[in-house]
Amino acid sequence: MQFKLLAGFIIFLGSYLPLALILAVQDIPMAWWSNSFCDFTKIEQCMFNPFEHSYLSIIFIIVTLISVIISNFSLKKLDFPFDGEVKSSKTIPNDIINYVFPYVVSFMGISYDAPEKMLGFVVFLLWMFAITYKSGQIIMNPLLLMFGWKLYEAKIEINGQERDVRVLKKGTLAPGSYKFQSVQDFYISRDIS
Repeated sequence: MQFKLLAGFIIFLGSYLPLALILAVQDIPMAWWSNSFCDFTKIEQCMFNPFEHSYLSIIFIIVTLISVIISNFSLKKLDFPFDGEVKSSKTIPNDIINYVFPYVVSFMGISYDAPEKMLGFVVFLLWMFAITYKSGQIIMNPLLLMFGWKLYEAKIEINGQERDVRVLKKGTLAPGSYKFQSVQDFYISRDIS
């Protein structure tokens, strides 16, 4: 199975929710932090929007948050057509190098104040997506760790064929019988229910 372009892009976008939060915090002027707490008896004087570029900040957060939710929901709704047995497995660290660089870049002058830099950053993210999608690495999303997904190197047997593969599973992948789905260069697994 290959992720469709839109599904792959949604998974990719979801992995950048932390970046959206970082950029949003950087978009709040220091003067706002010194404001007193809102007195709800004088609600009309309260300042609820701290962002200098509220549309960009809020849209990026909402789009990435919705992408995270859709990604997590989609992984739960996958069809698992293959029965197989895990012979052995070990956890492997999630390859987050593809996601570290954009976070570092966010501290190096990227802000909503400089549209030309933001446009360059969007082009950079599109190239990152194209590379991760074409290389079959789109599923290596570090944000999945927050939802309990782990990446394993495993020896599995499906249809009498033994193979060494990378398996993404929510929770522990102990030796035993599981259901599998092949997605690009990975297998996604779930317990037999």
